[in-house]
Amino acid sequence: MAHRDGPQHVTVHGREAVVVVDAAEYNRLRGAQTGELLIEALQASPHKQVSIEPSRTAMPVRAVKL
Repeated sequence: MAHRDGPQHVTVHGREAVVVVDAAEYNRLRGAQTGELLIEALQASPHKQVSIEPSRTAMPVRAVKL
């Protein structure tokens, strides 16, 4: 029905809970997932100099006989 008639409003106990939309409309509204907004937010941060590199510990290595 969402494909044919447009968005479908679903209620629970008389209150609007969700809206079902056609997949193509959802994808149009959602937009491309490029990561550009995250990159812009990180670049605009006043804390750009803070390192967020994870600390890595050496993994245990066992001897292997061939």
